[in-house]
Amino acid sequence: MIWNKKKQNALLISEMLISFLVLFGVFTLLVFNYQSYRKPMGCSYENVWLVSYSSPVSTSNTDSLNLFYETLRQTLKALPMVKEISLTSSNTPFSNNSMQTGISVNKKGVSHINMYTTDDYYLASLGADLLEGRWFSKLDAAAKDKPVVINAGMKEVLFGKEPAVGKFFGDDNDKNKMKVVGVIRDIKVNGDYLAPGIAMYTRVDTGYLKSINTMLLKVSPGADAAFEGRLYKTLANIMKNSNVEIQHLSDMRKRKNYFALVPMITLLIVAGFLVINVALGLFGVLWYNINKRRGEIGLRRAVGASGNNVTKQLMGEAMVVATFSLIVGSFFAVQFPLLNVFDLPSNTYFIGLVLSIVFIYLLVLICAFYPGKQAAAILPAVALHED
Repeated sequence: MIWNKKKQNALLISEMLISFLVLFGVFTLLVFNYQSYRKPMGCSYENVWLVSYSSPVSTSNTDSLNLFYETLRQTLKALPMVKEISLTSSNTPFSNNSMQTGISVNKKGVSHINMYTTDDYYLASLGADLLEGRWFSKLDAAAKDKPVVINAGMKEVLFGKEPAVGKFFGDDNDKNKMKVVGVIRDIKVNGDYLAPGIAMYTRVDTGYLKSINTMLLKVSPGADAAFEGRLYKTLANIMKNSNVEIQHLSDMRKRKNYFALVPMITLLIVAGFLVINVALGLFGVLWYNINKRRGEIGLRRAVGASGNNVTKQLMGEAMVVATFSLIVGSFFAVQFPLLNVFDLPSNTYFIGLVLSIVFIYLLVLICAFYPGKQAAAILPAVALHED
């Protein structure tokens, strides 16, 4: 009977199909963000300040730059609230800057590697966790092989479950490959709701000093606005021709989280309007079918069908119509993990698919329940008399 009315149900099936695909996208995004949120931050961002500046000195002489930054470090360390200082590239945690690269390992391309240039004090400034090996030290300045530290995500990609310390990687044709000296925990540099990605850290050398325009300061918990003003004056006196800006990583994290929530909220609003329209349409179609099929329902009641049987029949028909749309929608949904469309874990797509199917079935049951109860209340004599 449902198949014979396939033309009448085609529009309803199309609405459910579109709703399912939108819900699949929404639930997949929500699951991905929730999984990312549950992972540890990987660093201690509280009481860490970001200092940005431009052209602190006019010279490009490496000895002069080394002397300048050593003097700057000693001056800042003399301040009572400063616990640690680290020179770093501008792509700090929670900033809008990024530097990415790609390599080829065993003829397999690895792309979207976040690359950070830091000094020997970066780990202590951020309070990041070291999982294997060690962080950079002054001994690395004379190292034969270029030392790098990678995060746990990159270790998983390159070496799997094997230890990474002491191993080399780099482009297949490059003889000067990099040597892994340490592995740190993944740092969620894009906020709580986004994945940290894979990352590698290289040590600041004398040639890179002239490009440094960012430093991280680990300060005491009691550092307030008064100390921030004192710090600003100290930096302005040392860097007379530079524009100095001080930001707090905790505030930067909040802003990053706001931007991450925008697409989620937008999709939820769109999905909400779509679900409401489908629910109203489904409710109206079922109500119309009941009024149109009063004679049929009355005849079923007259030959012995109970009210519950009538309700189950109408709800079952609605579930079958929903199943048609879900079969087609699931075919398209399973292509996402197979083709790795958004480069997300396969279980994220699977959970989003299951949640979407459950949600559509619940929506159909809720919308079909009341019209089914109304149909069960139809008296056989009245329905047959009207027919």
